[in-house]
Amino acid sequence: MEVSRSLIDREKIKNGFLQEMAREAEAKGLIKLTSAEDREASWREILRTNPNADNSVWIFAYGSLLWNPAFHLVDRVDAYLDGYHRDFCLRTIIGRGNEKQPGLVLGLEKGGCCHGQVLQIDPGCVEEELAVLWSREMIASAYLPKWKKLDTPHHSDVYAVAFVMDTNYPYYAGNLSFEERCYDLAHGEGPLGRAADYLFETVFALEKMNLTDDLLERYVARVKAIRSC
Repeated sequence: MEVSRSLIDREKIKNGFLQEMAREAEAKGLIKLTSAEDREASWREILRTNPNADNSVWIFAYGSLLWNPAFHLVDRVDAYLDGYHRDFCLRTIIGRGNEKQPGLVLGLEKGGCCHGQVLQIDPGCVEEELAVLWSREMIASAYLPKWKKLDTPHHSDVYAVAFVMDTNYPYYAGNLSFEERCYDLAHGEGPLGRAADYLFETVFALEKMNLTDDLLERYVARVKAIRSC
Protein backbone atom coordinates (compact mmCIF):
# COMPACT_ATOMS: atom_id res chain seq x y z
CA MET A 1 0.00 0.00 0.00
CA GLU A 2 1.31 3.44 -0.93
CA VAL A 3 1.18 5.67 2.14
CA SER A 4 1.86 9.39 2.35
CA ARG A 5 3.03 9.96 5.93
CA SER A 6 2.15 13.10 7.89
CA LEU A 7 2.76 12.26 11.52
CA ILE A 8 2.15 14.56 14.43
CA ASP A 9 4.60 14.40 17.32
CA ARG A 10 4.13 15.15 21.01
CA GLU A 11 5.92 18.51 20.84
CA LYS A 12 3.52 19.77 18.19
CA ILE A 13 0.62 18.59 20.32
CA LYS A 14 2.04 20.26 23.44
CA ASN A 15 2.51 23.49 21.50
CA GLY A 16 -1.16 23.62 20.52
CA PHE A 17 -0.77 22.57 16.89
CA LEU A 18 -4.10 20.74 16.79
CA GLN A 19 -5.99 23.59 18.45
CA GLU A 20 -4.51 26.06 16.00
CA MET A 21 -5.43 23.76 13.12
CA ALA A 22 -9.03 23.58 14.35
CA ARG A 23 -9.50 27.25 15.19
CA GLU A 24 -10.87 28.21 11.77
CA ALA A 25 -13.52 25.48 11.95
CA GLU A 26 -14.46 26.61 15.45
CA ALA A 27 -14.74 30.22 14.30
CA LYS A 28 -17.26 29.09 11.68
CA GLY A 29 -19.29 27.29 14.32
CA LEU A 30 -18.55 23.90 12.77
CA ILE A 31 -17.00 22.38 15.89
CA LYS A 32 -16.61 23.27 19.55
CA LEU A 33 -13.16 22.75 20.99
CA THR A 34 -12.66 21.62 24.56
CA SER A 35 -10.82 23.91 26.95
CA ALA A 36 -7.52 23.02 28.58
CA GLU A 37 -9.34 23.10 31.93
CA ASP A 38 -11.99 20.62 30.78
CA ARG A 39 -9.38 18.27 29.36
CA GLU A 40 -7.37 18.35 32.56
CA ALA A 41 -10.47 17.68 34.64
CA SER A 42 -11.22 14.69 32.43
CA TRP A 43 -7.79 13.04 32.67
CA ARG A 44 -7.56 13.75 36.38
CA GLU A 45 -10.86 11.91 36.83
CA ILE A 46 -9.36 9.01 34.89
CA LEU A 47 -6.40 8.97 37.26
CA ARG A 48 -8.68 9.16 40.29
CA THR A 49 -10.67 6.12 39.15
CA ASN A 50 -7.69 3.99 38.04
CA PRO A 51 -8.68 0.34 38.72
CA ASN A 52 -5.15 -1.07 38.31
CA ALA A 53 -3.78 -2.29 41.64
CA ASP A 54 -0.34 -0.84 40.92
CA ASN A 55 -1.76 2.45 39.57
CA SER A 56 -0.14 1.82 36.19
CA VAL A 57 -1.76 3.74 33.35
CA TRP A 58 -2.38 1.88 30.11
CA ILE A 59 -3.99 3.17 26.92
CA PHE A 60 -5.80 0.92 24.45
CA ALA A 61 -4.47 1.49 20.94
CA TYR A 62 -6.75 0.40 18.12
CA GLY A 63 -6.13 3.00 15.40
CA SER A 64 -3.53 5.73 14.97
CA LEU A 65 -2.13 5.13 18.46
CA LEU A 66 -0.82 1.81 17.13
CA TRP A 67 1.51 3.48 14.65
CA ASN A 68 1.93 6.98 16.08
CA PRO A 69 1.35 7.08 19.85
CA ALA A 70 3.18 10.41 20.30
CA PHE A 71 3.60 9.97 24.06
CA HIS A 72 6.29 8.42 26.24
CA LEU A 73 5.58 4.76 26.91
CA VAL A 74 7.51 2.00 28.66
CA ASP A 75 5.66 -1.09 27.46
CA ARG A 76 3.30 -2.23 24.73
CA VAL A 77 1.43 -5.52 24.75
CA ASP A 78 -0.98 -7.13 22.30
CA ALA A 79 -4.49 -6.94 23.74
CA TYR A 80 -8.07 -7.98 23.10
CA LEU A 81 -11.17 -5.98 24.03
CA ASP A 82 -14.49 -7.80 24.17
CA GLY A 83 -17.78 -5.99 23.65
CA TYR A 84 -16.51 -3.27 21.30
CA HIS A 85 -15.34 -3.12 17.71
CA ARG A 86 -13.46 -0.49 15.71
CA ASP A 87 -15.10 1.23 12.76
CA PHE A 88 -14.77 4.43 10.78
CA CYS A 89 -17.54 6.15 12.68
CA LEU A 90 -16.11 9.65 13.21
CA ARG A 91 -16.31 12.18 10.41
CA THR A 92 -13.60 14.83 10.54
CA ILE A 93 -13.46 18.24 8.90
CA ILE A 94 -10.02 18.91 10.36
CA GLY A 95 -6.93 16.75 10.39
CA ARG A 96 -7.74 14.26 7.62
CA GLY A 97 -10.66 16.04 6.04
CA ASN A 98 -12.03 19.50 5.42
CA GLU A 99 -15.33 21.38 5.35
CA LYS A 100 -16.04 20.56 1.70
CA GLN A 101 -14.90 16.94 1.87
CA PRO A 102 -14.83 15.37 5.33
CA GLY A 103 -12.61 12.43 6.07
CA LEU A 104 -13.13 9.62 8.57
CA VAL A 105 -11.19 8.26 11.52
CA LEU A 106 -11.73 5.29 13.79
CA GLY A 107 -13.76 5.01 16.95
CA LEU A 108 -14.89 2.18 19.21
CA GLU A 109 -18.53 1.14 19.04
CA LYS A 110 -20.45 -1.39 21.09
CA GLY A 111 -20.66 -4.96 19.90
CA GLY A 112 -18.17 -7.54 18.70
CA CYS A 113 -14.52 -7.42 19.71
CA CYS A 114 -11.32 -5.58 18.90
CA HIS A 115 -7.66 -6.62 18.76
CA GLY A 116 -5.02 -3.98 19.38
CA GLN A 117 -2.37 -3.15 21.94
CA VAL A 118 -2.22 -1.66 25.41
CA LEU A 119 0.46 1.01 25.83
CA GLN A 120 1.81 1.78 29.30
CA ILE A 121 2.54 5.43 29.95
CA ASP A 122 5.90 6.17 31.55
CA PRO A 123 5.15 6.26 35.31
CA GLY A 124 7.63 9.09 35.73
CA CYS A 125 5.58 11.54 33.68
CA VAL A 126 2.00 10.29 33.72
CA GLU A 127 0.31 13.66 34.14
CA GLU A 128 2.35 15.33 31.40
CA GLU A 129 1.71 12.50 28.95
CA LEU A 130 -2.02 12.35 29.72
CA ALA A 131 -2.21 16.08 29.04
CA VAL A 132 -0.57 15.47 25.66
CA LEU A 133 -2.85 12.54 24.89
CA TRP A 134 -6.01 14.43 25.85
CA SER A 135 -4.94 17.40 23.70
CA ARG A 136 -4.89 14.98 20.80
CA GLU A 137 -7.82 12.63 21.39
CA MET A 138 -10.17 14.92 23.31
CA ILE A 139 -9.80 18.10 21.30
CA ALA A 140 -13.53 18.21 20.53
CA SER A 141 -15.19 15.66 22.85
CA ALA A 142 -15.84 13.09 20.13
CA TYR A 143 -14.76 10.28 22.43
CA LEU A 144 -15.69 9.07 25.89
CA PRO A 145 -12.55 7.90 27.75
CA LYS A 146 -13.38 4.79 29.78
CA TRP A 147 -11.46 2.21 31.76
CA LYS A 148 -11.89 -1.22 30.14
CA LYS A 149 -10.51 -4.60 31.17
CA LEU A 150 -8.47 -6.22 28.41
CA ASP A 151 -7.10 -9.68 27.81
CA THR A 152 -3.35 -9.83 27.19
CA PRO A 153 -0.89 -12.72 26.81
CA HIS A 154 1.37 -11.87 29.75
CA HIS A 155 -0.43 -9.30 31.90
CA SER A 156 -3.42 -10.37 33.97
CA ASP A 157 -6.23 -8.01 34.92
CA VAL A 158 -4.99 -5.06 32.88
CA TYR A 159 -7.32 -2.10 32.71
CA ALA A 160 -6.66 0.44 29.99
CA VAL A 161 -8.25 3.71 28.92
CA ALA A 162 -10.27 3.17 25.74
CA PHE A 163 -11.53 6.10 23.69
CA VAL A 164 -15.11 5.08 22.92
CA MET A 165 -17.16 6.91 20.30
CA ASP A 166 -19.72 9.34 21.67
CA THR A 167 -22.71 8.58 19.47
CA ASN A 168 -24.24 11.96 20.40
CA TYR A 169 -21.33 13.83 18.86
CA PRO A 170 -22.46 15.93 15.84
CA TYR A 171 -20.01 14.25 13.46
CA TYR A 172 -20.78 10.69 14.48
CA ALA A 173 -21.00 8.79 11.19
CA GLY A 174 -23.39 6.08 12.32
CA ASN A 175 -25.94 7.08 9.69
CA LEU A 176 -23.50 6.69 6.79
CA SER A 177 -23.57 3.57 4.65
CA PHE A 178 -20.44 1.52 4.02
CA GLU A 179 -20.18 3.00 0.52
CA GLU A 180 -20.51 6.57 1.84
CA ARG A 181 -17.78 5.92 4.39
CA CYS A 182 -15.52 4.51 1.69
CA TYR A 183 -16.06 7.65 -0.39
CA ASP A 184 -15.01 9.88 2.52
CA LEU A 185 -12.00 7.68 3.20
CA ALA A 186 -10.96 7.78 -0.46
CA HIS A 187 -11.32 11.54 -0.88
CA GLY A 188 -10.86 13.12 2.56
CA GLU A 189 -7.63 15.06 3.05
CA GLY A 190 -6.50 17.71 5.50
CA PRO A 191 -3.45 19.15 7.30
CA LEU A 192 -2.58 15.73 8.78
CA GLY A 193 -2.80 13.97 5.42
CA ARG A 194 -5.24 11.69 3.65
CA ALA A 195 -7.95 9.71 5.39
CA ALA A 196 -7.04 6.75 3.18
CA ASP A 197 -3.52 6.74 4.63
CA TYR A 198 -4.94 6.60 8.15
CA LEU A 199 -6.75 3.43 7.06
CA PHE A 200 -3.70 1.96 5.33
CA GLU A 201 -1.37 2.71 8.27
CA THR A 202 -3.75 1.02 10.70
CA VAL A 203 -4.05 -2.11 8.57
CA PHE A 204 -0.27 -2.20 8.14
CA ALA A 205 0.23 -1.92 11.92
CA LEU A 206 -2.18 -4.81 12.47
CA GLU A 207 -0.40 -6.89 9.82
CA LYS A 208 2.87 -6.42 11.72
CA MET A 209 1.04 -7.92 14.72
CA ASN A 210 -0.08 -10.85 12.51
CA LEU A 211 -3.68 -9.67 12.79
CA THR A 212 -6.35 -9.21 10.16
CA ASP A 213 -9.41 -7.04 10.68
CA ASP A 214 -11.98 -8.21 8.14
CA LEU A 215 -13.94 -4.93 8.18
CA LEU A 216 -10.83 -2.83 7.62
CA GLU A 217 -9.77 -5.13 4.79
CA ARG A 218 -13.13 -4.49 3.13
CA TYR A 219 -12.52 -0.76 3.48
CA VAL A 220 -9.04 -1.10 1.95
CA ALA A 221 -10.33 -3.01 -1.08
CA ARG A 222 -13.15 -0.56 -1.78
CA VAL A 223 -11.11 2.61 -1.10
CA LYS A 224 -8.38 1.43 -3.44
CA ALA A 225 -10.99 0.76 -6.11
CA ILE A 226 -12.49 4.24 -5.72
CA ARG A 227 -9.09 5.93 -5.78
CA SER A 228 -8.09 4.06 -8.95
CA CYS A 229 -11.10 5.35 -10.92
